[in-house]
Amino acid sequence: MSQIKFSETHEWLRLEGDGIATIGITDYAQNALGDLVYIGLPDIGTALTQGSEGATIESVKAAAEIHMPVAGTVLETNATLADDPAQVNTDPLGAGWFIKIKLTDPAQVDALMDQAAYDQLIASLD
Repeated sequence: MSQIKFSETHEWLRLEGDGIATIGITDYAQNALGDLVYIGLPDIGTALTQGSEGATIESVKAAAEIHMPVAGTVLETNATLADDPAQVNTDPLGAGWFIKIKLTDPAQVDALMDQAAYDQLIASLD
């Protein structure tokens, strides 16, 4: 199974090998936002820094930014989200992924939380 890490701002990152990672938002984040109606993704080839805006999302409740858990260059975006942003609500860790990147600094992944640490964070928020 591929390794998945989490940020304090509720993004997830799955290492795919060869310095490639897929990024999306967690189930907690999609639940807090409610039904998503729009997702704005960056252009392929865009270099994004850690902490910068990686995507924009709008839901029936609010608009929000997705922050980059690590730096990287966009290799691929999930084009199906334009027509069906609700995929993020129904499968946030699967079909609802946002972007795939080539990591700029793979060591940044080490600072992210594992599943147990993220679960503790979520428990502390309730």
